[in-house]
Amino acid sequence: MSSSPRFSFFLLLCLFFVAGCSSDSRTPLVVYSPHGKEMLSEYELLFEAEHPDINVQWIDMGGQDAYDRIRTEKNNPVASLWWGGDSPTFSRAAEEDLLASYTPTWADGIPIESRDPSGRWFATYLTPEILLFNTRAIIDSDKPLDWDDLLDPKWHDRIIVRYPLASSTMRTIWGALIMRQESVEKGYEWLARLDLNTKTYAADPTQLYLKVARGEGDVSLWNMPDTYIQSQTNGYPFSFSIPTSGTPVLNDGIALVANGPALEAATLFYEFVTTSDALIHQANVYYRIPARTDIDAAALPEWMREAEIRAMDIDWARLTEEGPDWMQFWDENIKGRGEEYLASIGAQ
Repeated sequence: MSSSPRFSFFLLLCLFFVAGCSSDSRTPLVVYSPHGKEMLSEYELLFEAEHPDINVQWIDMGGQDAYDRIRTEKNNPVASLWWGGDSPTFSRAAEEDLLASYTPTWADGIPIESRDPSGRWFATYLTPEILLFNTRAIIDSDKPLDWDDLLDPKWHDRIIVRYPLASSTMRTIWGALIMRQESVEKGYEWLARLDLNTKTYAADPTQLYLKVARGEGDVSLWNMPDTYIQSQTNGYPFSFSIPTSGTPVLNDGIALVANGPALEAATLFYEFVTTSDALIHQANVYYRIPARTDIDAAALPEWMREAEIRAMDIDWARLTEEGPDWMQFWDENIKGRGEEYLASIGAQ
């Protein structure tokens, strides 16, 4: 005798209920990272293939957002590993006792300036900042070549900026551009002039890419690896200039979260994604420049070996200490109010 429609529906609900109540017996490992779904997804699968008892759960977020979340969760950590962000943000987290000390097996391959003295974070990549542009809208001969080019009136309403407060990349760029001037006040003035040419501040990298690709704006300030990924892997019409006067080169870090719930699993993942083979793969597929000095240069892509990058001389300690105040001032007084701010200081 056939089931009634009501009985079949009830049975289906029971099956869904049972499936929803079934638990995953694997150890959950929560990773906060800005490294993008492409790389995070691949390393989740690769790691779980070798460690089937661990369930990697990554959350893609900006480096500053990761810091804010770890700080908020200090008394009850959710994540066990933080993979990606600039050294000032990692240094601030270390001083606030948010990170656990750990010396990776490859520590001897990292220069002193690319690690925490107490082993609370180590650099994985060197990340240069660049000027991104839409190749459909801007021919190569007309592209901006240096930071000051962005203040030219021809770029009015053509610049899209990732909202800096949520992004450690953008916080570093903003801080470097402030310190590049003769005083902090002159740095604020420079950022106000940039604001005059900025059409909008994108909430996240995805919105930044879409807005520039659609031609809502033609230029941005961003990092080299993600620009490469979006153009070479995802087909966006992007290219970039490396600022001729010098550019910030971030020490992009990794760290265990203090008192994280799965530190043993986190340590395994930490080592897994930072082996020589992993870093070489990340260099060739995801355009990440290894921070380690013991990587075989011949195994790295040609563009990485030949890139002419003039690193800006940055006082990282000062950026760590004063950067948050600079960002707060910019957000409260300059963002979207560049013309008003310039008038208030009597600047033309």
